[in-house]
Amino acid sequence: MKHAKGFLAIVRDAKARVKETDVQTVRDRQKKGDTFYLVDVREDNEWDKGHIAGAIHLGKGVIERDIEGVIPDPNAEIILYCGGGYRSALAADNLSKMGYTNVVSMDGGFRGWNEAGFPVEHDD
Repeated sequence: MKHAKGFLAIVRDAKARVKETDVQTVRDRQKKGDTFYLVDVREDNEWDKGHIAGAIHLGKGVIERDIEGVIPDPNAEIILYCGGGYRSALAADNLSKMGYTNVVSMDGGFRGWNEAGFPVEHDD
């Protein structure tokens, strides 16, 4: 996907501030049984096509509005993912501005997860 220059500029700005992880690290942590919130920030139609097992869906358009009701602890570990790692970086930046202290963006996103062959679930 070709992204607009303005969008890429705000993503670069956000990525300068947010912590990032990768799909392999997240999968390894899942397998170890580590406790963290995994939040899918993609659009509803993307979520419906498949998502990472155990993820919560809070789309990029509503996460800032709804996060405090879903994850009220501002110190909870939250790993965000989207399609490739751009929207999740923007969302992570905003959650940090809201006082969430342990928010990480998963670089590679759902696309990288799929390419690695990691498990995906579909809601029926």
